[in-house]
Amino acid sequence: MTDIPMPERNNEGFLQIAEQWHPKVAEVIAAEDGIELTDNHWEIIGFLREFYKQYELSPPSNRLFVKAVKEAFGEEKGNSIYLMQLFPGTPAKTACRIAGLPRPTNCL
Repeated sequence: MTDIPMPERNNEGFLQIAEQWHPKVAEVIAAEDGIELTDNHWEIIGFLREFYKQYELSPPSNRLFVKAVKEAFGEEKGNSIYLMQLFPGTPAKTACRIAGLPRPTNCL
């Protein structure tokens, strides 16, 4: 990462201070998960960051994450298969970690 220090993270890889997030930080965190960020990833990351800014919380569960994405982008992107392809494992948790947001409260 050029001139951007990696912010401190907790034992699950979430930033300790969300305001220290930067797109370059997202790229490093994504790469740790074997994810190369595409425009589709950035669309969801931007959506999550706006959601957090508006509600001051991360989507609390995968189900609500999928529902919120569906409302914002439609059926094609608002489904768990699409989101799992972008963010393997637990999509809400993985996407929030890459987006520099706190861990969703109900995610395993």
